[in-house]
Amino acid sequence: MRIGGATLQAHGDADHSWTARHDGTMHTRIRIGCAGWSIAAIHAGAFPGDGSHLERYARVFDAVEINSSFYKPHRPRTYAKWADAVPDEFRFAVKMPRVLSHEKRLRDCEGDLRSFLDAVLQLREKLGVLLLQLPPTLAFDARVALAFFDRMQASYRGAVACEPRHASWFTIDVESALRSRGIARVAADPARPPRAAVPGGDRRIEYARLHGSPRVYYDAYPRATLERIAARLMRPSLRTRERWCIFDNTALGHALTDALAVGARIGTPARGRAPAKSGVVRA
Repeated sequence: MRIGGATLQAHGDADHSWTARHDGTMHTRIRIGCAGWSIAAIHAGAFPGDGSHLERYARVFDAVEINSSFYKPHRPRTYAKWADAVPDEFRFAVKMPRVLSHEKRLRDCEGDLRSFLDAVLQLREKLGVLLLQLPPTLAFDARVALAFFDRMQASYRGAVACEPRHASWFTIDVESALRSRGIARVAADPARPPRAAVPGGDRRIEYARLHGSPRVYYDAYPRATLERIAARLMRPSLRTRERWCIFDNTALGHALTDALAVGARIGTPARGRAPAKSGVVRA
């Protein structure tokens, strides 16, 4: 399907999964999803059919962020079961445990890191991104941070998105260090500090986490904001292979509503096609 200046190709049964190609640029896969796959009764109509919440969710979206891994470890067989429950094109982002980021603050955590990787790698090819959210009090220490990333990448060579929240991480030197290791910096909303609003680091993957505003986790985004989010997802890129857009305003169920709305603005509403509009050709 063609929308504006972008060529979009739908993939499989996941309605909110696209590859965008802009003239003179590369294909960019756009993944829209939520932090978790629980489906409240009010949203049941958008996720029809039998099966678990994950199975129904994965028929509509092609990405999800697992947050529960931050609070407690999951068994390897649990990750394997989740991988088996979703279509081939589906991808998981997995939040790394707080014991690494908040308790040990990236220091002396080799055993915990190894245990986490041993389990999460059971997602196999459906592991899309590891998400490392850092506490607001954790300043950048090159020796500590880079040693942690190097240890992680000795066992895991896939995509990593880091969400720092201390101002010391938003410098040219840190940008260079992240980019050289292939680590993306998350674009967050609300952005604290303000420079966290834009993606950084390795730009082959862009990862946006939208937590809700003004009340984090609780508030829905206004329609005008969702339109701006959709426009940013569609912007041309010379180097970005994937853009992830994860809604984390889950406390009152707004994440699903907002994710469905952004998908519809890009061109394909969940579970069905809208009537063709002027300038839009649908597959």
